[in-house]
Amino acid sequence: RVIVCLIEKEIEFETIHVDGFKGEHNQPEYLKLQEQFSESRAVLRYYCEKYKKQGTDLLGKTLEAGDLVEKWLEVEAHNYYPPIYNLVMHILVHPLKGEPFDPKVIQESEKKLGKVLDIYEERLSKAKYLAGDFFSLADLSHLPFTHYWINQVKKEYMLRERKHVSAWWDDISNRPSWKKVLLLYKYPI
Repeated sequence: RVIVCLIEKEIEFETIHVDGFKGEHNQPEYLKLQEQFSESRAVLRYYCEKYKKQGTDLLGKTLEAGDLVEKWLEVEAHNYYPPIYNLVMHILVHPLKGEPFDPKVIQESEKKLGKVLDIYEERLSKAKYLAGDFFSLADLSHLPFTHYWINQVKKEYMLRERKHVSAWWDDISNRPSWKKVLLLYKYPI
């Protein structure tokens, strides 16, 4: 999320790989950095505000547009992300780490995600993007886990059976910023 945002906002940055599988994210140097910002959506908002006048406007040009961005960021964080996270973790990550997965969690998460996708289908039948006619943080925030879900978990059919969600995904996942992230970081897993 953050790297796509930095690219969209045309902000120069350097990345340092931290291997979560090896516990490097628990090292004191990394934890010290986390004291400033611990949640990726907060980081996104910070950079969009700080660099408001450069790159892509990801927050909206009006108060009303900004309100819609915030609304859909909340929907993503509280309704979309939890079930898709569970699917990615239980189907992809737990087996890679040799940990057990719970088929009941998978089934419940698919059901919840399907309901959220139905709401997205309704919304996207009226607007090109979640917050309206412009690509925003609300859309950008969906990229990483939806990518894993489609390309690694192989649940693309849930998205493709909803024509407006499918068109929206094709649009946002083909943005040059996301393509650059995929090329630069080879998106592990």
